[in-house]
Amino acid sequence: MTYTLPTVRGTLTPHRLLADLTWLRVGGPADWLFQPADEADLCEFLAALDPAIPVFPMGVGSNLIVRDGGLRAVVIRLGRGFNGIACDGTVTAGAAALDAHVARKAAEAGLDLTFLRTIPGSIGGAVKMNAGCYGSYVADHLISVRCVTRAGEIVELPAADLKLAYRQSQLPEGWVIVSATFRAAQGDPAALDTRMTDQIAKRDASQPTKDRSAGSTFRNPVGHSSTGRADDSHELKAWKVIDDAGMRGFTLGGAQMSPMHSNFLINTGGATSADLEDLGEEVRKRVFQQSGITLEWEIMRVGERTA
Repeated sequence: MTYTLPTVRGTLTPHRLLADLTWLRVGGPADWLFQPADEADLCEFLAALDPAIPVFPMGVGSNLIVRDGGLRAVVIRLGRGFNGIACDGTVTAGAAALDAHVARKAAEAGLDLTFLRTIPGSIGGAVKMNAGCYGSYVADHLISVRCVTRAGEIVELPAADLKLAYRQSQLPEGWVIVSATFRAAQGDPAALDTRMTDQIAKRDASQPTKDRSAGSTFRNPVGHSSTGRADDSHELKAWKVIDDAGMRGFTLGGAQMSPMHSNFLINTGGATSADLEDLGEEVRKRVFQQSGITLEWEIMRVGERTA
């Protein structure tokens, strides 16, 4: 797609391949990749950009399949100017701050956001997807978000306006989250650090953290994340119904449902986006045939497929 873009102080790159910006290491080019220098640069760019040109805010690509044909849009990726973390009774983090870094910084200040420690990705994506684990969700802690609208205006939204639900929010199309503020209970820094160390050990023992994956592939059928609570049933977890359908370890091209955790889709090397998406669709089909359950994707899939 050919169009003229506004002048920026950040970086604008045409026909930028996105594969190396996603955890699965797949994906075609974006028409443009914009990395704003700061909030003002982002506002000025969006205010001047033709409203007909689509934009796609992209985090660190931890929960994303970009299709092989790429994206006919301006992809906006926030960087160093958007990764600050401030702890002063509450925690305010830039959208580009990694979830794990926010958890650690908060713990050092005696504030408990430890649930974020094992969640892959950055704060912007965590808010948009209402990320959660160990029985805590972004919705339990979020106070407000600061956004830049598609028209380039700065808006402060209370958490309630996002209508956060299981793995979803209602952020208007084209708006870019630039920071979020969280409430957090107080805790002993050493105890919080120990808890996070234990969480990491449990995660590494049960998930393929050394493989190229995008985290959980499908939402749990009952609409709940794995909480770790004593009363939490595993009967309708995504991994369980995938196992029951015989799809643990199943491969298609360079894509595989992890033998270690069957709800993790991994790139074993050389997978295309089509391999990964087609394997996911085959899993959905087999699960439906086996149990009558329709699995819903948790991984976002965007862009165009190649012929």
